[in-house]
Amino acid sequence: MTGQVVLRADGLSKSFGGLQAVQNVTFDHYDGEILAVIGPNGAGKTTLLNLLSGVYRPSSGRLELLGQDVTHSPMEHRCHAGLGRAFQVVRPFPEMTVHENVTVGALFGQPGTSLPQARERAYDLLERTGLADQAARAAHELTLLQDKRMEIARALATGPRVLLLDEVMAGLRPGEAAEAVELIRGVRADGVSVLFIEHIMPVVRDLADRVVVMDQGQVIAHGTYREVTAHPQVVAAYLGTEEGLGA
Repeated sequence: MTGQVVLRADGLSKSFGGLQAVQNVTFDHYDGEILAVIGPNGAGKTTLLNLLSGVYRPSSGRLELLGQDVTHSPMEHRCHAGLGRAFQVVRPFPEMTVHENVTVGALFGQPGTSLPQARERAYDLLERTGLADQAARAAHELTLLQDKRMEIARALATGPRVLLLDEVMAGLRPGEAAEAVELIRGVRADGVSVLFIEHIMPVVRDLADRVVVMDQGQVIAHGTYREVTAHPQVVAAYLGTEEGLGA
């Protein structure tokens, strides 16, 4: 895939004491692309996402967002520069309404936004994510699927050009996961590039334009779903069977 690079990781590494959690990870993420990062448990995927979003600072390497060096930038700077993130474990403000939760995202992500503007943007995103009818409910009353939708709406409220998703399908039933897939496709259609971590291989197959595969902190393959699932190192990392990859 070619085009504008919206996110570029160049030799990103992260050590915790003697543990090398991420080692020399390099990839480009292109404008309009849905990019998946997969790998067995302990492969370093979440650590990588934490490096991209600014939770961790890298031990070495460089990160560019929309051509800007953000290697050592704090999370809020990356957010204001166009990077959003939805977390696997949703942590809303439980006593606030769904609408208020998303309004907070709009206020935080776009400095200078007035409260009326943030409220309007939040409601637009609740409509976009199928939660408009839940706007006045307390966040703690939502179902798991609704929680996931609210988390994505809150991340989108920050106005990202690139959205990071950390296993947003976790805990969803197959029908719910299919709804979430369509929601993510809609996010891309609205002009937001998506990078996601996922364990459910049929979701990766159906959603990703390209796939980056990690094992033991390193990238071992990248390409289309068909290309990476035929790669010998990838097959070995997933219990030695193509069936284990959902190929």
